[in-house]
Parts: sequence; structure tokens; C-alpha cells
Amino acid sequence: MALALLLAQGISAALLWRAQAERREAALVHTAAIRLFAATREQRLEGRHPPGAIEAARQLRVETAAASPLKPEDHRNSRAERELQEVLAGQGLTTKAVLVFRRGAQEYPMLSRRAARRAKVLGDRAPPSPREVMVAAVELAPQGWMLVRVPIPRPERGLLATLIAQTLLLYGLLFGAIALIVGQITKPLKALTRRLEQFAQTRDAQGQLEPQGPDDMHRLIVAHNAMEARLASLLDEKDVMLGAIGHDLKTPLAALRVRIEGVENPAERAKMAATIEDITRSLDDILSLARVGRPSDPLEVTDLSALVAGVAEEFEDMGEPVEFFGAQRTVLALRATWLRRAVRNLVVNALRYGQTARIVLTSENTHAVIRIDDDGPGIAADQIERMQEPFTRGEPSRNSITGGAGLGLTLARAIAEQHGGSLRLENRRDDAGDITGLTATIRLPL
Repeated sequence: MALALLLAQGISAALLWRAQAERREAALVHTAAIRLFAATREQRLEGRHPPGAIEAARQLRVETAAASPLKPEDHRNSRAERELQEVLAGQGLTTKAVLVFRRGAQEYPMLSRRAARRAKVLGDRAPPSPREVMVAAVELAPQGWMLVRVPIPRPERGLLATLIAQTLLLYGLLFGAIALIVGQITKPLKALTRRLEQFAQTRDAQGQLEPQGPDDMHRLIVAHNAMEARLASLLDEKDVMLGAIGHDLKTPLAALRVRIEGVENPAERAKMAATIEDITRSLDDILSLARVGRPSDPLEVTDLSALVAGVAEEFEDMGEPVEFFGAQRTVLALRATWLRRAVRNLVVNALRYGQTARIVLTSENTHAVIRIDDDGPGIAADQIERMQEPFTRGEPSRNSITGGAGLGLTLARAIAEQHGGSLRLENRRDDAGDITGLTATIRLPL
């Protein structure tokens, strides 16, 4: 809008400059026409070359010539020629040909002497000497050519500066008014945007916006408040429902766990217990995934390197081949319990499918990066995105030994996004292009 307004003001200034130039040119043409008409009138009254006509011509600075005064280097002004011809025709003067062109004032020393005398008399009030002269010539039958030279005055001092100042002043006033109006209109939109960003992070309907602004913006804020309240209500209902499901399912599972102790066959009892534990873990993952969008615990300043090292030590204590590389202290605000679970899920996947896990913690520009490498078979390129969806497993069977419910990667990605980061899976390849393992990368903003 600012550029369009500045362009419009610039065009307006250019048109004003052009109009003034055209007025100045028209004044010069009319001056030449008056002089030529007066000279021809004197000739008609006094004859071809009487002394009175010659004296009048000198006073009017009109000259006669047998041939055309146009030189090869002169450039004709066709518009001025048409205007001069129309003016003379309106006064009843018929011309065979009309010429209008410009020449440098240095070709006429008389003009310089006249300007010097004027400057001597008027001093600083004298106009500057002209740089160009307009030559107007008409061919009359049978008199021949008559021509007059009209000095072209220089543009008024300060005219260009005045136009520029006027343009900038109008631009500043208009743009300032428009910016103020647009700012008042968009102020509610900015507030609504901030509120949307806050709700996207917290899912909390407290502190809704007060409707304000123009009618359509007022209605938009009212509709957003209603939608926000409805979404918050649905999320609350979901949490209540999940809590009830968790309680109602875990209680019978605990009762079953007690009852299977009465099963005499140890093998059957072990299978039943394993099934109950598998159901319990799956239920925990489902509940965690459902609650990750609305965490109840606040962000806490935590040493990320110590957190990741602690996860690695847990697996090392169990005799698992897990290595951690990253002694650099990296402190940021996060939910330690959730992030620890995300890293643990990725390490479990690395051990399950790749037999080893190497954890590397680094800082890259504005992000902390956690990389977990394994030496497994990797994932087909067209399956990497699908593997992060709920209930999707690398091993298609539902065997709890080879995999869980297929929620580990989904939960890890949700936790990373909860912290404003991301989870990315990519295959590692050797020089021959063969897959040598999988790398899971969590990027967290510092």
C-alpha cells in the first residue's frame, strides 16, 4: 500500500511538472504568434518594405528570410507547429508552412548582452539568462519566410523542490492516516492470532478475547470464543473418559493378576501374566498418547545432557549395548518425564530391531539435537512416515516379544512436537548405497 501510494504521488507530481511545461510552451507559442501576426499586419498596412515596417519588425524582433531557417541538426516540435498554425489561422493568417524548433542561446550573443544589462539593472532580482531559444518561422505567399526567436525562460527556482516537498508531504499525511486506520482495524486480528497460538500450546480456554473491532472482526472473535470453549470442553471430556477407562480397565486387570495366582500350571500362569502385562503396557501407552497434547506438569529448566545420559545408564545397568556421546551441557525448559519417555521409546526400538543403540547429543544453531543410531535393517523409504502413525509396527505380527502396540514412535513424535520440536527417521547408507541402520533424530528448540 505504501509503495502504491508513493507511486501515485510520484505520477501526480510528474503530471503537474508536465502540465506546467506544456503551459510554458503554449505561452511561448502564443508570444511568437502575436509577434508574427503584428509584423504581418504592419506589412499589409505599409507595404512590402517601408521604413515603418522595418522599424516595427525590429521592435518585435521579427526577421524575414528567403529560404527556410531549418538546419539539418534542428529537431522540429510538431505539436507546437500545429498550435501555432491554429492560432494564426484563427486570426485570418494563411500560412504555407510552419516551423517550430529549439536552438541553444549561445548562437545569439545579443541575448547574452541583453541578460547582462538586465542583471546590471535588477541585480539579484533579475531572472537567469536563458539557455535555449524557440524559433518560430512561417512561410507566407508571396512574402517568403518570417521568423521570430523567443527566449525560453528557465524553470522557476525551487519549482522542482516544491513539487518534491508537496509530494512527500501528501504521501506522509495519507500514509500516516491509512497506517493508523489499518492498525486500528488489524489490532483485534493480531490479538486473535496471539490467542490462537496460546490456545494451540496450552489447550486452555481461560482468558478468552473480548469482542472488538469492526463488525466482521467482532463476529469472528465471538465465533472463535465459542469454538475454543467447545474444543476445551471436548478435551476435558476426553480426559475424563480416558481416566475412567483407565480406572475401569486397570482394576479388573489387577483382579485377574491376583486370580491367576491360583492357576496350578506354571507355564499357563506365566502366559496369562504376560498377557495381562502386555494389555497394561498398551493401555498406559494409549493413555499417555491421549494426554500428551494437554500436559499437566509445567516446563522446568533441565540439563538435557544429564537427562539423556540417565536414560542411557538405565539400559547399561540392564546389560543392554547402549552408548552415549555428548558431554556438552545443554540447558533448556522442558518436561523431563515426557522427554525421558520419548528417548527411552526410541532406544527400545533401536535395541529391538538393530541390537545396539548409540545416542549422540549435539547443538546445531538454535536447536538441541538428539540422534539415536542402530545397526538394523532400516525402514523402507515409502514406509517411514507411516511408521510414526498409531498402531503401526515394523514387525506386522502382534507378538509382544517382537514389538509392542505400535505406539512408541507415535508417542515419541507427539512428545517432540509438544516441546516445539520434531522427530525424523532416516536410513543410513554406506558408500555402495546399502542400508546400514536407522537414525532417529529429535530436534528441540533451545
